[in-house]
Amino acid sequence: MFIFQKQSLKRRTILKAAGFTGLGMAAAIIKPTKSELFESTKQLDLKWFNFQTVRLDRSGQEVARDRKQAQYVSENLENGIQLEMVRIPAGMFVMGGTIKNEIPQHQVRIPSFFLGKFPVTQAQWQRVASFAKIKRDLFLFPSYFRSDNLPVESISWFDAMEFCARLSQKTGRTYRLPSEAEWEYASRAGTTSPFHFGPTISTNLANYYGICPYRKGATGKYRGQTTPVGYFQVANPFGLYDLHGLVWEWCLDYWHQNYQGSPTDGSAWLENYTNLARVLRGGSWLNFADFCRCATRHCLQPEYRSYYIGFRVVCQT
Repeated sequence: MFIFQKQSLKRRTILKAAGFTGLGMAAAIIKPTKSELFESTKQLDLKWFNFQTVRLDRSGQEVARDRKQAQYVSENLENGIQLEMVRIPAGMFVMGGTIKNEIPQHQVRIPSFFLGKFPVTQAQWQRVASFAKIKRDLFLFPSYFRSDNLPVESISWFDAMEFCARLSQKTGRTYRLPSEAEWEYASRAGTTSPFHFGPTISTNLANYYGICPYRKGATGKYRGQTTPVGYFQVANPFGLYDLHGLVWEWCLDYWHQNYQGSPTDGSAWLENYTNLARVLRGGSWLNFADFCRCATRHCLQPEYRSYYIGFRVVCQT
């Protein structure tokens, strides 16, 4: 059972962090006090789950495999369908990379939130798409590659927003797309390398166009389609799966050419945009490894759909 205290939260009312200057430490997880942790989680039926993480060297060889634990809650969508949401701890990290649209690198403070353990699946999509309409119709079977446990794809930004609105209305909790900052913070999970796996990536661990490796990494498979969520059975240090490749994931933000003037509090950047495109993150089964880095940014018009575009959701407590 998934119990949140119902509350009205406005997207732009999160207070900006004060006195937060300089890059300082590359990444830091903020550990709450016992009283803060109790206060923030007392309305939740939190459970623990076990998962494995993997570290690679520059050639793509596995050098470490560790067992970890994280907390999650499960939203019951009925008919045996659950939506598992992982608790992402509050922290600070340096957002961005080295190419033109990934600069300037800047430090961002992220409050704790819950993020989907996996991209939204087709079974989850079909269930929520059957809920009462808010603003727009949703196709029950939009995906090109069909199976309940495959990620839903061929989803526009508007479709994803409607999904969140229907789920929010049904549950009484606030579901939304992640901000771009939340997505990158969650993807990195305290790491500072191009991938949460390390300096490169491997098709033994992710679904992307492995014929074109990342730098000195090994050439791998090209599967030519999506794979079931969690297929590779390895997560990042926060307990999230499929962040590199599989499907591009919509974020809440409007597209900006770089990070000049971007928020530093983890909120979505919804102001001062020059076009109506929205942000996508993570790369897909169709993309070269470089497009699957934690820092890689991409954008498309919000009505665009294709078989390499999906999403995952945030639950805002």
